[in-house]
Amino acid sequence: MARTVAFDQDQAIEKALDVFWRKGYNGTSMRDLTDAMQINSSSLYNTLGDKHQLFVQCIKHYTRKRRILLEERAKVFDSPQKALESFIHDVADVVVKDAQGCFAIKTAFEVSPDNKGIQALLKDDNDFTHTFLSKLIREAVEQGVMKKDTDPDLLADYIISTYTGWYELYILHKDPAKIKQLAAFMVYHLLR
Repeated sequence: MARTVAFDQDQAIEKALDVFWRKGYNGTSMRDLTDAMQINSSSLYNTLGDKHQLFVQCIKHYTRKRRILLEERAKVFDSPQKALESFIHDVADVVVKDAQGCFAIKTAFEVSPDNKGIQALLKDDNDFTHTFLSKLIREAVEQGVMKKDTDPDLLADYIISTYTGWYELYILHKDPAKIKQLAAFMVYHLLR
């Protein structure tokens, strides 16, 4: 008679995500995962799959949580300009507070170049963020709070590529003030 699964899969995925985030995909062993998740390897394989399948589930879990957070956060503001300002400052806060860096960015450099499936998941996440930002920019242009000749798609790409670089700066310099200044600079020059 088969035993019932005696663990919370979402919680287990969160724990596995933390291990992958800290150690990277290649640096993480199955033992690291089962220890962190507090399950045996047969439970892992029978419910969540092998290391790669679990990693894919972690990416999906991470990006799904980010999407929900972005959408909920944008609803708080009464203007697209305020939502964009908040987004930029929120990213700076995350860069400074999260010593591990962005899981999606780390994964893009470590695993994505060699794995088209993971690359597609990360591209989908990037496309979501791009669409989210370009929509806010387009609304700000329509409301007259941003210049009429602003290209929403180009500006969304610029914002994403710029804050991606903040992670590297913070890893190298560990200077929160520098990241906060860069965010303020971006807000001042793009949204005023």
